[in-house]
Amino acid sequence: MNYQIIRDENILKEFIAWLPDLEEGETYYVGLLARGKYAEGNTIKSDKQQLKRFTSRKEDLFYKIWQLECPVGAYTQKGTPVPQESLAIYITPNPRSMYDATFSGLTTLAKCIQHQKKTHNPHQEVMNEIQRSKSRSCFVDFDIDYKEADYEQFLKPWVFERVGNTANVRFIETRGGYHVLVDPSTVEEPFKKNWYQELAKHPHTDQTGDQLIPIPGCTQGDFMPRFV
Repeated sequence: MNYQIIRDENILKEFIAWLPDLEEGETYYVGLLARGKYAEGNTIKSDKQQLKRFTSRKEDLFYKIWQLECPVGAYTQKGTPVPQESLAIYITPNPRSMYDATFSGLTTLAKCIQHQKKTHNPHQEVMNEIQRSKSRSCFVDFDIDYKEADYEQFLKPWVFERVGNTANVRFIETRGGYHVLVDPSTVEEPFKKNWYQELAKHPHTDQTGDQLIPIPGCTQGDFMPRFV
């Protein structure tokens, strides 16, 4: 039996098609985590143990995610198999700049040599720089850590009242709430000055900005994120 990362191929493919097309020198950053808060019986001691992370072109993304579905028990934490229900996979919806990551990676590696960090992992250092190196602000993400009783009645109109009805906004329902993705270039003129601050005032906003988001159609604990 294999781990199940993809729960609905069609929803995943729809999400991939929605992602911005990459420009020269850009990539997507993806990470598979074991989350302790999703595991039964506290079998995972760390809440965010990184199992795999990689970069991908848009056209390769589905297959690279599919390749993560290895036999159960292949992912471990200190020798203990990671349970299926702890798995969650995330992506940066804003493309990453490989050029910027190369420059900052060289600086980081040079500092490791300067300070004689002989046990550092060059691969992990460079992957950290790729994760940090946003290329474009296609979306600003608002992580709403609360499930509305009625999304259509409460959260959706609340958001559009602060960005305008013609703004490009997508809502992803997650295990514990919603990720609200706003294209800042489409916010209507009367709201352009204060829209970010206004959305950040939601009483259940956890984090905002350029973030990793759960991938629709894939696993997030015992839940499957999806566009709503």
